[in-house]
Amino acid sequence: MLACFITHRLNDCAVTVCCISSNMDDCEKFEISENSVNKGTESIRPDCFELLRVLGKGGYGKVFQVRKVTGAASGKIFAMKVLKKAMIIRNAKDTAHTKAERSILEEVKHPFIVDLIYAFQTGGKLYLILEYLSGGELFMQLEREGIFMEDTACFYLAEISMALGHLHQNGIIYRDLKPENIMLNSQGHVKLTDFGLCKESIHDGTVTHTFCGTIEYMAPEILMRSGHNRAVDWWSLGALMYDMLTGAPPFTGENRKKTIDKILKGKLNLPPYLTQEARDLLKKLLKRNASSRLGAGPGDASEVQSHLFFRLINWEDLLARKVEPPFKPMLQSADDVSQFDSKFTSQTPVDSPDDATLSESANQVFLGFTYVAPSVLENMKEKFSFEPKIRSPRRFLGSPRTPVSAPRLADSNAYTYKLKLIKTLLFSLPFFPTLNSYLPYQKTLIKLDGFHICQKRFSNFITSLNLV
Repeated sequence: MLACFITHRLNDCAVTVCCISSNMDDCEKFEISENSVNKGTESIRPDCFELLRVLGKGGYGKVFQVRKVTGAASGKIFAMKVLKKAMIIRNAKDTAHTKAERSILEEVKHPFIVDLIYAFQTGGKLYLILEYLSGGELFMQLEREGIFMEDTACFYLAEISMALGHLHQNGIIYRDLKPENIMLNSQGHVKLTDFGLCKESIHDGTVTHTFCGTIEYMAPEILMRSGHNRAVDWWSLGALMYDMLTGAPPFTGENRKKTIDKILKGKLNLPPYLTQEARDLLKKLLKRNASSRLGAGPGDASEVQSHLFFRLINWEDLLARKVEPPFKPMLQSADDVSQFDSKFTSQTPVDSPDDATLSESANQVFLGFTYVAPSVLENMKEKFSFEPKIRSPRRFLGSPRTPVSAPRLADSNAYTYKLKLIKTLLFSLPFFPTLNSYLPYQKTLIKLDGFHICQKRFSNFITSLNLV
């Protein structure tokens, strides 16, 4: 049945899929053309992959670590995202977002964006085979460290800005920038993942009205439903920067409504230990007026990258991944999962039985989903086979989990900066009892000198300073 779908699709010219909504502004449109379907000869099925570990779970499926056991790239480790069609097609927007993610992953190739290797489907499921990013989520690294030094945050934000700029050049806005969607590869470089909330065909003067994203990182114009463009990604970058440097997003409240109120009307509190350059960049990224926000002009990413906060970045070297990351995951092997949450990796990897009872009309929605990366086809042509690369063991003795290397000190001011930061934080400690200080936000938040910091991440940060 899958083969006849693909044949039918190749004889067709284009299909436009659109969510069904009474409000046309909420309609997400995209096209899959004949050129979107890779005409490779390798037949890809679920049994081409051995399930190794569970990496994560979502409402519509799971993400597995897998090893390819047949054909080109045999022996190589990948991440396999499995989505249940029956769950997706219940909601027209979810269907549109799923197909948009597949389309964008094929279209966009960049050093700081995850690579799509294969896409295929069965009667009841969709499969995306992605490069395996063994460094795990930036969120986990941030949890371990508590707060990033400014030079560390600068490195990650610079790489992220290049990925966002590339998306914008292709008329795509990301709309879901947060630590959980930023992965690290084995060398510690950034990779953006999860493109389900992206919007295509957004060029100068174009706006969209879809309400989507993660509240704490969401721009005011999305919350107001007043129409938004690529400037929302620069707001999210500012919120992410604030999170990295202080321990929590800039605007948080006891509940969803209060968080939204603070994003729309709350004062931006900047802790005094931040450098002038960091404070200035945060103010310019977190402007509520989208048209005056840094990055909203015709220069887009170049406006952000020209800010003095990034003055030490060599952008050509950064794009070529010649700049050493501040943290390099210490991995024991190519299939090391120590940088992922053990809540998932400890589970037995089982792909649930396929449900092939969907109607033919429902399956028509996913025509053209199959894909094989050009790099794989080229390797097949050259009869080249991948060999799994095994790294030298670097696990610290007695450590139950693979550790991450200590932070790199970029210059002689780093030690002074740490002292200044810890002095500022500790100065605030005596005031804890007099403050209405605890707010529910994932982990407990503590109020320090007018800003909020995650209690666990503050403790982790104090431990990580190693000032003696």
